[in-house]
Amino acid sequence: MMTRSKELSLEQQAVMDALQGVIDPEIGRSVVDVGLIYDIHPGEGRMLDITMTTTTRGCPATQFLMDAVRQRALGLVEYDGVEVRLTYEPPWSPEMMAE
Repeated sequence: MMTRSKELSLEQQAVMDALQGVIDPEIGRSVVDVGLIYDIHPGEGRMLDITMTTTTRGCPATQFLMDAVRQRALGLVEYDGVEVRLTYEPPWSPEMMAE
């Protein structure tokens, strides 16, 4: 799981800041604060790869969250495209949430 700290590159921090605006409709907090964003890194060319999870498999908001993450990240002018990958490894747990 990614954390909001000085360990993040400026590029990763900019993406995390943008993703603060994506709110999980069931929890009412951002996907960043809930701990759903696992990895952010440049892909091939001017692509951005984001790996995320949901709180449960089969979450009814999965597609909504993935689309919202993609759209927010596309708003960053450095990228021509965003690939959002879904994973359940490691499984999400409430301990991943920011205080």
